[in-house]
Amino acid sequence: MIKDQLNILVQLAASDGMIADKELRLIRAIAEANNVSSEDVEGLVKNPKPIANLEYLSQDQKFEFLYNVIQLMKADGQVFKSEIVFCEDMAERLGYNRKVVAELSSKIYSDPTITADRENLKEKAQKYFR
Repeated sequence: MIKDQLNILVQLAASDGMIADKELRLIRAIAEANNVSSEDVEGLVKNPKPIANLEYLSQDQKFEFLYNVIQLMKADGQVFKSEIVFCEDMAERLGYNRKVVAELSSKIYSDPTITADRENLKEKAQKYFR
């Protein structure tokens, strides 16, 4: 599951035409925290895979996935329309209404060391789950 998530994060980071250093650092930090090798990350960066079926994820996994995608969108300090659309598409694939991205993005910080109240955010996101 984590490699699928990293693959999607790589695709989001590249959706504006390039992967910013801050975005790549966040992807690498997530990979390291989940014991994914740097070689595997580099392989995903060089050759992203098609997006897998996300229906098998638990509700908690879907929320964490959405949280990480939104955090990465904000990682480089610039948010492009293509990134917003990508996040909204991912939200839909995870079973959420697209509007969840706007609701959560104002409360998720670009800096991974600043953590938001995830339980509160999970409750807010649940209102958008179909």
